[in-house]
Parts: sequence; C-alpha cells; structure tokens
Amino acid sequence: MDWAGVLDRIEAGEGLDAEFTRGLGDGAKVRKAMCAFANAEGGLIVLGVDDQQRIVGVKEDAERVQERLTDLLSTGCSAPVSARLGRHEGPQGWVHWVEVARQRSFEPMRCDGRVWIRRARSTTEPSATELQELYNAFGYILTEERTIQGADASHLDMQKLRAFLSAQGLNVTDDPQLDAESDLRNCGALADAGGALRPTLYGVLALGKEPQKYPQTSSFWVEGVAYEGTSRASKVLQVGEAKGTADEQVQRAAGWFAGLARFESYGELLRRDRRLLPSKAIREALVNAVAHRDYAIVGAKVLLEAFADHVDVTSPGSLPNHMDVQHVLRGALPRARNQQLAHFMLVSGLMEKRGRGWPLMLDAMRTFNQTEPELLHDHRNRVVRVRFWLRGDRPASHA
Repeated sequence: MDWAGVLDRIEAGEGLDAEFTRGLGDGAKVRKAMCAFANAEGGLIVLGVDDQQRIVGVKEDAERVQERLTDLLSTGCSAPVSARLGRHEGPQGWVHWVEVARQRSFEPMRCDGRVWIRRARSTTEPSATELQELYNAFGYILTEERTIQGADASHLDMQKLRAFLSAQGLNVTDDPQLDAESDLRNCGALADAGGALRPTLYGVLALGKEPQKYPQTSSFWVEGVAYEGTSRASKVLQVGEAKGTADEQVQRAAGWFAGLARFESYGELLRRDRRLLPSKAIREALVNAVAHRDYAIVGAKVLLEAFADHVDVTSPGSLPNHMDVQHVLRGALPRARNQQLAHFMLVSGLMEKRGRGWPLMLDAMRTFNQTEPELLHDHRNRVVRVRFWLRGDRPASHA
C-alpha cells in the first residue's frame, strides 16, 4: 500500500481492519493488533496517528522503529506474521504502517499465549462461541488423535503411563522394556506432527502434567455450580473447578459435589444425613460427560450444576455417531466418540463396563429416591444433559 492509500484509510477511521496508534510504545498494542488481523482477513496498523485521526508523527528514530516492527513480526506472536512495512515523512514527522495479511495455518495466531480478534474498533479476546467459529474457520477440528501445538513428550507423566500399562496387566518392571517414547506412541499418547513428536489430545487428557495449559485445551475441565433456587437465574451459592487429567476431573468434581449440603432425616431420636444423590449415579454421569464430550467444541466446559430440586450434568456436543436418546435408553451398543479416552476411563476403574452407564444410573436413582434420571439432547445448542431429581415428589413438568 502506498502513502495515498494510507491517507484514504486514515480518513475512513479505525474499524475491523484498521488500527491507529500514536507510537510504538512497548509494542503490546501493535502485537495484539497484528495477531487479530492475521486471524481475520488482514488489516492495516498505522503509527503516528491519534484517536482523532490526526497525523502527529512518531518521535522515535525511523530506522529504529522499522527494526522493532520487523522484530515484532518475527517474534511477537506464536508464529511469524506475514506483512508489508511502509513509512512516509511529512511535516508532522514519520508515519509508519504495517499491512498485515491473513494467516494461513491450521489454528489461530496467538499473542502472549492468547487468541485475539477484532471486534468493531477494538482488539479483544474472543468469546467461547467466537473462538469455536475461529477454530472452525481455520479448519482445526480437535479430535483425540490430533496433536497439541506447544506440547512435547516432557509434558506427559511417565509415572501415570506406567500405572496405566500395569493396570492392563503389562509388565513394566522386568527387562527388556520399550523406551518411553515407544510406549507413548504405541498407546496413542504421542504422534508425529510435521517431523516432531507431540502429545495427542488423548495423551494430554490421560497423561498430561498440566492438561489445561494449552490454548486448545484451556476449557476442557468440569465446572461445578450450586444454586439457591431451581434455575440459573437464582443466587449462586458455590462454584468449583475440577481440572487435571480426565480421571482427575471426574474424581475432583465428584468430591466437590459430595461436599455440598446433605438432606437431614430423623428416625426415632437419631438424625441421619444422606447425600443429595448416590455417588454411583453422579460419578457415572461425570465419566460419560468427560469421556464422550465433543472435543471439537473449544471454549466450552462440562457443567455439574446443583439446583434446589435437581442436578444437571451437561456435556458439550451431540450424542456420538448418530445415536439418539432412545438408543441410549434402550441400552444400545455404545458408540464412543473418543475411543481411546473411553478405554482409559475403563482401565482407570471409573467405567465399570462399556454400555452400562445408563442402567447403573437408573438403578441407583430408583433405589435412592424412586425417581429416574432424564436424558436431554439439545441438537440446536449441541449439548447432552443428564438430569437427576433430588426428591420423589418432583413437579410434573420442569423448564
């Protein structure tokens, strides 16, 4: 773009594809704008223009500014940014511009470990929905076999791998033994990605030391919320986070739920407390939610919500592999979306047997309070929800 074109853009003002700044400063604003424009259709960053679209010039040495901009393009984001630099000297001083091209890659650009987008005249972080749409636009569909950029074999817990192999009856002590890399590759936790070995999503969720540390996986955990009333509009009483590997998420979420208030009942002169729900039922719902959720939906968490009259466990995604509610209720042969993760849960002892989840929950609730769990499948919003009623005298209908 030449100087005449830059003048036209300055006159048009800031917007989705234009950012103005008086100077370079510490470079943070420019780096984030570079990232946001690269994640969209490109854009123009102009240095030496104030908020009123007046040309004020950049006071810093022109050569030094060009060097710093070149460095920011190379190292300011998660990957080098493709752009053209320009400058013009006028009566007010030097004006510099950066013409950022759209990035072509398999996942969005990041700056300071975060994804940035343009919203109107601002550079901001995307909402969960915007982030999902952005990943979809880049063609990055996250499945359990997909490798995680930014992760390497050192991020996987070898002690947990040995425990996992041992639980399957494999000898992990006597020689000869395969090297750790081979074991990780054989179990699907490590895969080749452009000539480098990186953990897969399955590897991170089953064996990762910090599974939620990566941009792609930061929302893959269970959030617990306890409400005072019967809907999300009521007062929030308690919030909990269950992070870690898939099995740790289930255990921590179930532990958080077990710590919530219990019913009180009286028999003769003794007071007895009992849990809100049987542990077997809530654990089974959590296991299914974590193991079978759609990990292509980024920015969404598994939700464990306790209301005054019911408890919901909500998993992102539709029922896997063309199953419907009736298939599940009839105890049809399970069709796991995430086969490796489901196998990991089974070996870890959290799944008693594949396909028995719904019968186990049904039996546990009938014995506990003579109610039956409900399975709700929201195709439009792409969620699956298991609902447990806390009392047998529940209302006939519930929103």
